[in-house]
Amino acid sequence: MQITTLEEALKGNSYPGRGILIGRTEDGEKAVVAYFIMGRSENSRNRVFVEDGQGIQTQAFDPDKLKDPSLIIYAPVRVLGNKTIVTNGDQTDTIYEGMDRQLTFEQSLRSRCFEPDGPNYTPRISGILHLEDGSCNYALSILKSSDGNPESCHHFTFAYKKPVPGEGRLIHTYLHDGNPLPSFEGEPKRVEVKGDLDTLTEQLWDCLDAENRVSLFVRMIDLKTGSYESRIVNKNQ
Repeated sequence: MQITTLEEALKGNSYPGRGILIGRTEDGEKAVVAYFIMGRSENSRNRVFVEDGQGIQTQAFDPDKLKDPSLIIYAPVRVLGNKTIVTNGDQTDTIYEGMDRQLTFEQSLRSRCFEPDGPNYTPRISGILHLEDGSCNYALSILKSSDGNPESCHHFTFAYKKPVPGEGRLIHTYLHDGNPLPSFEGEPKRVEVKGDLDTLTEQLWDCLDAENRVSLFVRMIDLKTGSYESRIVNKNQ
């Protein structure tokens, strides 16, 4: 698979939906985890990311405008020991609880499926980053309907061992805007990971459609020490 820039992967796509990026910095010393959300409806746009311990939560920006919290209020990022979990829904908790019981990432997700929001049937996308002995490995998952057929759920997991410095993998819920919204297809995109934390955060935010972007989280984790630094950008301030 040919590597692309983040601009080539995201810019010009008005609605990739929610997205996960995991990779490694150019110097090979840090792992990168990023998550973004977008929204078309007032309910989806009425959100911010807030810190919650070592992870983050989505929260209503204006509680009075919150309608249905079931698919928009959740913990996108949680940390379990040397593992960082990132997802686009409450399956973050499913993975956390499963792995805490010694299940694998893939086993933990077997009980879950796409979101019950027909006719879109939004895919559940998830990622796990594992730090070990000064290095890392990661996996990405997508649970999606069978070409919009809610009677069948397809589970795909992509695992990356000894990731190459300066690149990562990007997965998002939708191919592009539409009615209904078309689910992401194929392998996660191979993308360049360049710059420091602030540079990467600014680059990702600028790649997202200005009308539909809502929030962005980016974290860099030192592979030797496990220490990390994060950035949160919220359109609603």
